[in-house]
Order: sequence, then structure tokens, then C-alpha cells
Amino acid sequence: MSNLSRRKLLGLFGMAPLAGGVAVAVGTTPLVSAEQNLSDQARQRIHERNLPNIPLITHEGKRVFFYDDLVKDKVVSLNFFFAKCEEVCPLVMANLAKVQKLLGHQVGRDLFMYSFTLKPEEDTVDVIRHHRSMYGAGPGWTFLTAKPDDMERLRRAIGFTYPDPAIDKDKTQHIGNIRYGNEPLMFWSACTGMAHAKWIAETLEWMVHAEQNRVQPS
Repeated sequence: MSNLSRRKLLGLFGMAPLAGGVAVAVGTTPLVSAEQNLSDQARQRIHERNLPNIPLITHEGKRVFFYDDLVKDKVVSLNFFFAKCEEVCPLVMANLAKVQKLLGHQVGRDLFMYSFTLKPEEDTVDVIRHHRSMYGAGPGWTFLTAKPDDMERLRRAIGFTYPDPAIDKDKTQHIGNIRYGNEPLMFWSACTGMAHAKWIAETLEWMVHAEQNRVQPS
């Protein structure tokens, strides 16, 4: 050690952090890739189990696929209704109309609202188009129908079911919930369709800006 000059010592000490930094960078690259791979796998599992790519028809008569066209890479709200419902549906749909007004131009740009009929055998494209106009729905709020078997598969996949099969079979007792989520980030939740419209609107905005920290410092 005594033979080392001051310059050499400083040179060695100066290199240590850089060498350490290189080692860390090289060491973490596979870890980051592994984490991304796990995230991609988890997203794929959610897609396969809960977001089936079933064919649907919009109120405009356009054919779309649930996952590829409606949900993938988007922030969305999902709910079920049927046109001749006289109980919970009108209340929930009117509440969603308030939500859309509160969100303004964000609907159809930053987030998308989808309402699916529970009775596709009755609710044709003409029926859901008329029903949509009753609530003054604007761009970004799409009403959809499908083949009965496909719609039933979708209902079950995204969790609009009752544990009791007898109740679940009775469409007049259907769940008046809203499910919402940020698909790419895999953030999903639900609330009652009769929650305060302002609260629902704020929750959807949180989904759009999920990266923002809203925890207030103590």
C-alpha cells in the first residue's frame, strides 16, 4: 500500500462507485425484465378469465369485440341494464347520465362508458339505440347487445352475478353495480350504481390518472 501514490489511491476510490453502479445496472436488467414478464402474464390471465373477447353489436349496429375493441388499453366503466326494466335500471342509467355530464369531454377520450343489455333476445339494436337516446347519452357512452349465450358469458366473467342461482336467474333482481377499471394497469373495482354521481365521476378520473399520489402528508 505504501508504494501507491496519492493519485493512484484517489483513482481507485473514484472508480469504486462507478464500478458498483455498473454492477447494479447490469444486475437489475434481468430483474426488470422478469417483473415485466410477470406483469404481462397477469394481465393475460385477467383477459382470458374475466375479459373475454366476445362479439357484440353497438347501438349504431357496429360489430365489435369486447376485449380488443372496447377494453384493451383503456379506462372503462361497465354496467348492465334492460330496456323494460322498471326498478333499478332507470335509476342507475339516470345516475350514469349525470356522471357523463360531470366528466364532460373526457368520456370518449380518456375513458369509455359501456352499458350491456341483460335481455339481448328483446333488446335489438333499434331498442338500445332508442333507450340510449332517452338518457341523452353522448359520445363515449356505448350501449351494446349480443347473442344471448355470449352476453351471459360476459355477465359471469366480469362478475355481475348472485351466489344464489335462483336469484341470479331472475333478471328483475339483477345487480345494479358499476364495474370500472384501468385495463393496462390491472386496476379494477366496483360500486353501487346509485352512489353519488360526483363520487363516481371522481373515481373514474382517479382511474385515468392512477399514477398520481393522492395521499396527503401528515
